[in-house]
Amino acid sequence: MKNATLRQLRIFEAVATTLSYSRAAEQLHLTQPAVSMQISQLQEDAGQPLFVKTGKRLVLSAPGEALLRHTRRILDQVRIADEAMAASRSGEGGLLHLGVVPTAHYFAPALLMAFKARHPGIRFKLTVERREKILAMLQEHQLDVAIGGYPPSEADVEAETFARNPHCIVAPPNHPLAAKRKLTWADLRTEDFIFREPGSATRQFLEHLLQSQSLQVNVSMELSGNETVKQAVMVGMGISFLSAHVFQVELAAGMLAVLDLQDMPKMLDWCLLHRRDAVPSDLGAAFRDFVLADGAGFAACRI
Repeated sequence: MKNATLRQLRIFEAVATTLSYSRAAEQLHLTQPAVSMQISQLQEDAGQPLFVKTGKRLVLSAPGEALLRHTRRILDQVRIADEAMAASRSGEGGLLHLGVVPTAHYFAPALLMAFKARHPGIRFKLTVERREKILAMLQEHQLDVAIGGYPPSEADVEAETFARNPHCIVAPPNHPLAAKRKLTWADLRTEDFIFREPGSATRQFLEHLLQSQSLQVNVSMELSGNETVKQAVMVGMGISFLSAHVFQVELAAGMLAVLDLQDMPKMLDWCLLHRRDAVPSDLGAAFRDFVLADGAGFAACRI
């Protein structure tokens, strides 16, 4: 692959991402024959097919998947170099693309604005997605860094803890249990629970806690997303288990109550996530240092 050019790698990455010569050509403002010619040349240099056809579908071959991983690393480092040169010319600080899981978006904007106050020239982009999507974007070099909980062991991602993420059982303020103290898990046995959707990290955490208590509860409904669950709790549809970050405004306004359950709140960790194979830009390294030093203050919440 020593003869491959950056132009060819950019075209290959576009085709591999869209799995379409025509969509890649449109995305890159090229003609489809030009894209096809560059891919043919790249495959000739590789000495093996990078794409195969299954019916009418275009898919990556095994060598193509390997090349895509390396291509994204190369293009990511080129992007970092471009931004460093642009920042040097303009005196500005470059672009930071941060990905966060939905619960972290309650404090991530304040964190970014505080970092920007120390680095006035920077620009930033914030992407909020579910954990699986954030991890995939991080591993595919579509994000600089991310904030979430501990990643699965198989993810090729480093995690550095910077704050705690407390979780509580919440109910409407007029719920009979809201006025009681030192509740036990057994007191919740007959309550209607609102669960997050399958695959949610919050749901998995609650199911682990219920299993550890050998407790089965009445799951009255499953709802997708923190905001939907919170609204359902406030109108009296049931009780639920949420990160304290989700309900700070409603708790202060008296629109929601935290049940006084023994051994609560339960804690998870907030982590700064980055690729193991990545060489951080100067901006990325500065953001890491800032989050590890000061991030806990922005992630603090009332219970």
